[in-house]
Amino acid sequence: MGEEVTWRGRHFGITQHFKSKITAFNPPSYFQDTMQRGAFRSFVHDHHFAEANGGTRMTDLLDFSAPFGLLGRIAETVILRRYLERLLVSRALVIKDACERSWTAGGGD
Repeated sequence: MGEEVTWRGRHFGITQHFKSKITAFNPPSYFQDTMQRGAFRSFVHDHHFAEANGGTRMTDLLDFSAPFGLLGRIAETVILRRYLERLLVSRALVIKDACERSWTAGGGD
């Protein structure tokens, strides 16, 4: 709880810096990170974890809003929602792959 992380990534050809803080924490089933600094007007990301079929199901819920009023709302609808959904799915697959490799390499412990 209260930990912060700063991310740097290239999106839409622009290097972005994004600082997030853990604002809710209920291990092992949930945590929330909230943007402290970044390109969005608001960005709250909930991570839920539940046991499922002998493994773990991770569910991400994202609530965000873009800056720039009406133009931002249009960008949310036309570009950002789909872009962020694909980004979350691709990152979840990277996490899944890393966990499964670790599990296999460690003998499942």
